[in-house]
Order: sequence, then C-alpha cells, then structure tokens
Amino acid sequence: MVQNNQSEAPKRRGRPRAYDPQAALERATDAFWGAGYSATSLDEISAATGMNRPSLYAAFGDKHALYLEALARYWRISLEATRAALNGDRPLAEALMLAYEAALDIYFSGDGRPRGCFVVGTAVTETVEDLQIRENVAAGLKSMDADFETRLRKAKDLGELAGDADPAALAVLASATMHTIAIRARAGASRADLVEVARKAVGVICG
Repeated sequence: MVQNNQSEAPKRRGRPRAYDPQAALERATDAFWGAGYSATSLDEISAATGMNRPSLYAAFGDKHALYLEALARYWRISLEATRAALNGDRPLAEALMLAYEAALDIYFSGDGRPRGCFVVGTAVTETVEDLQIRENVAAGLKSMDADFETRLRKAKDLGELAGDADPAALAVLASATMHTIAIRARAGASRADLVEVARKAVGVICG
C-alpha cells in the first residue's frame, strides 16, 4: 500500500538560538571601543555579538540604548577596580599606584594593542550633542573624584598628608592623572612609561 505523504507530521522548526546577554554586551563594548560610537554600525555589532538585528533590538533596544548599557558596564568595572585598590590599610602612595596599575590593566586589555579608556576613547566625543551620554560621563567622573577624595581624606587624618593639604583638589589631580595615562595609552605610549607618569603624579599628590 502506498502511504499518503500528506499524512506525515510537519517538521518542527529548530529552537531559537539562546544568547548570553552579558557576553553579547561585552562583545558589543569591544566593537564600540575599537571604532567609537558613531563609526560602529549595527551590522558590525551584529557580527561581533553573533546576534541578528531583531535579536539585538529585543535584547538591548536600539544602538543608542546598547551603547549606554556598554558605557554603564565599563564604569562599573573601572570604578570597582579603583575602589578595590584604594580600600584597605596600604600606605597612600601604594594605594594610588595600585589604582593606576588597575587602570592600565584595562587600558592594555585589547588584543595586543593598547586601547585606553572606553569613556575617553568613545564617549567624550559624543558629550557635546548627546545629553544622556554627557550626564553619564559627568556622573562617572564625579564618582571617581569622590573615591579619590575619600582615600585622600583618610590619608590626611592618618597624617600621610600635610595639615594644609586639600583632599578635594588633590582628588581632581589624581583623576586627571588617570585621564592622561588613558589618552597616552591610546596614543601608543608604553606601559612602563605610563607607570612612570603615574609614579611622578603620586609623588606630587603625596607631597
């Protein structure tokens, strides 16, 4: 007897591919880090994450929303690294150098090439026209200043700084040192040279 092919059960479609949102966000961050926000296309982000456009939109929203998530993720990682270095009972100079070394670990985390700070390299150029990015950058810088100031006030209380030292002003100098080594890293300065820049700044901050 000949079987009726029409009676065969229809083939089931494969299950949709599952994506790890955090892994995808990390890869998208890398894509933005390389070329900047404006120059990174959705097609490039799709290729980097392995997600098609509908999946990207479903997971993160549009390109702008994805970038803001990447920026927030970077601030969390960067500020946590700074705080871990500054916390504890280490002498001030040692704590500051550990903070700069932690930053350099991030700045030199590219595949064989220094990429500097994600904020400095990708966000600063967008702050003039983009209010959300500008507010995000301002809030992150404020947090960095506050973290340094907290450690410097503790150092002053412990007698590690002169009695007339201004922790708030020194905190801005400490943050500015972080920014300059980020820029110089992206411009091709060696890690050894940047460690020396940081060391000299620490000498000035500690008096």
